Amino acid sequence: MKILVIGAGVGGLAAARALLAAGHEVRVHEQAPGPRTGGKAVLIWSNGNAVLHDLGITLDGAGNRIDRIDALTPSGRLRTGQDIAHAASRYGFETKAIARRDLLGRLAEGLPEGVVRYGVACTGLTQDGDSVTASFHDGSTATGDLLVGADGHHSAVRRHLWGEGTVRPATFGTWQGLSPIGIELTGTHRHLMISGREGACGLMPAGGGLLQWWFDMRWKPGDPRPASPLAELRRRFGHWAAPVPQVLATAADEDVEFFGHHWNKVRKVWGEGRVTLVGDAAHTMPPTLGQGANQTLEDAWVLGRALGGEGDPAAGLRAYERARYPQISLVSRMARRNPANWRIPPLIGRLFPETAQSAMLARFSNRLAAESP
Repeated sequence: MKILVIGAGVGGLAAARALLAAGHEVRVHEQAPGPRTGGKAVLIWSNGNAVLHDLGITLDGAGNRIDRIDALTPSGRLRTGQDIAHAASRYGFETKAIARRDLLGRLAEGLPEGVVRYGVACTGLTQDGDSVTASFHDGSTATGDLLVGADGHHSAVRRHLWGEGTVRPATFGTWQGLSPIGIELTGTHRHLMISGREGACGLMPAGGGLLQWWFDMRWKPGDPRPASPLAELRRRFGHWAAPVPQVLATAADEDVEFFGHHWNKVRKVWGEGRVTLVGDAAHTMPPTLGQGANQTLEDAWVLGRALGGEGDPAAGLRAYERARYPQISLVSRMARRNPANWRIPPLIGRLFPETAQSAMLARFSNRLAAESP
């Protein structure tokens, strides 16, 4: 089949690889003028790494392995910890922090020349019983047997299917950066989560001397942006225990980017006819579980399998959506209902020892890893 993919982010490139491997003709249409280089770092858990392995992608030599996550109080006291290496030893796939641009580079590496068409924004689509046609801002069109909307939070494909107003703001927003910060933590395999009344901070070594850092604060879409985000972060979080002050002292305003958290209710059927969605286009959620990119990779993996045989193409898309709904709806609900997931570790730490927490984490995030070749 000829399959159109809208968007060349993590979901679009992963879907392209999965569908090419299933024997289809694929063309990806991306509104950016060239390969995406923005964004900071992402955490690829064992389930996401398992998908990458099945797609023929290795993260060797990129990013940084994460062996544990420790939750701290603002004073530096350990609340609880999770042994991430436990999942790697059980399933054979490490958890790694990697710059988004490097992950996209690995996903794009080896794709046939001309598969990705840049500089074309999708403005609409039409479909009949046998085909679907996408329209682009430059007046061009493309027709295929199926279309996959992988165009993220602001998805034009989703708006065509669902209408406006289906994605809503959540409670928090994140100021984040990926910076060369020369503190001891940067050279470790330890990910810190620190939370208090002022908000939350995450510190994650991403390899190559880079530290992914972020601060979550309550946010509404109409809130004004500070003239100097770092000055506001230093005022709010600068009195916290090390290494927070050192990170804030080293970072620069040009390192900082902001994104507000959003969510949409996951639908049991999120496509229509010969059109479906993957990733944030189908299930935008707050980043509180660190599963956004990983669930997007799972989408691509399942979609490739659903379209791997003969039969009605539209039925294959609905089979993919049915297969994904139980897990992604669970993950999305957890992310939404715990928009400040730093409230959870103190309770968990009192009720369950670290070994039990690690076992629960492995069961939650690595079912796919156990099944993947």
